[in-house]
Order: sequence, then C-alpha cells, then structure tokens
Amino acid sequence: MLKKNKNERLKGFGTFLREEEGMGTVEIILIIVVLIGLVIIFKTQLRSLVEKVFEKITKDSNTVME
Repeated sequence: MLKKNKNERLKGFGTFLREEEGMGTVEIILIIVVLIGLVIIFKTQLRSLVEKVFEKITKDSNTVME
C-alpha cells in the first residue's frame, strides 16, 4: 500500500511539472523584475540620456517653429 501511494504521488508530481497554467504570469513577473533591476542599476545613465534627448527635441522644435 505504501508503494502504491508513493507511485501515485510521483505521477501527481509529474503531472504538476507538465502543467503550463500560470507560466506566462511567472515569466512576465520575472521580466518586470529584471527591467526594474536594470533601471535601478543604470539610473544615472538613463537620466542623462533622457535629458539629452529632450534637449535635442526642444532645440529642434524651436528651429521648426521659426
């Protein structure tokens, strides 16, 4: 009886591993965590880049308006 119970649990575990429900959610959460980590690590570089881009946009938009 103990052996039969063990085999049933192993089959149930195998079924659990093959299930793919919820895997998309986990993957999306992991991607978001990685992106947030990258933003935190490169915060100053990203801020500098965005400031340069907006300066250029502002400068170019002033020339278009004239």
